[in-house]
Amino acid sequence: MAQIILSNATTTATGTAWHPRDTSSLATYLFHSFQAVGNTSASTGAATVLIEVSNDGTNYITLGTITLTLGTSATSDGFACSNTWEYYRAKVTAISGTGATVTVYMKG
Repeated sequence: MAQIILSNATTTATGTAWHPRDTSSLATYLFHSFQAVGNTSASTGAATVLIEVSNDGTNYITLGTITLTLGTSATSDGFACSNTWEYYRAKVTAISGTGATVTVYMKG
């Protein structure tokens, strides 16, 4: 499966939901990894990202939280899990710092 970008944010935002049928692969993946990468253009900052999941595409719950301390060099954190949710999305709930940006990746 290809790497999926769940969010590319400079403000608090909810990324577009992703469903396994959004790719050309017919394989079902039970293992997923999520990684947030962020930085600032000057000074320091912080970001909080929720990875949310749903089986109906409407009602989401939090699968995990990624917290980053941002600086001018990229910082990164993430987690992996074994699951079969229908939909996945990233929700940036906090982001601060001059020119702060966070990109959230999923691989499964």
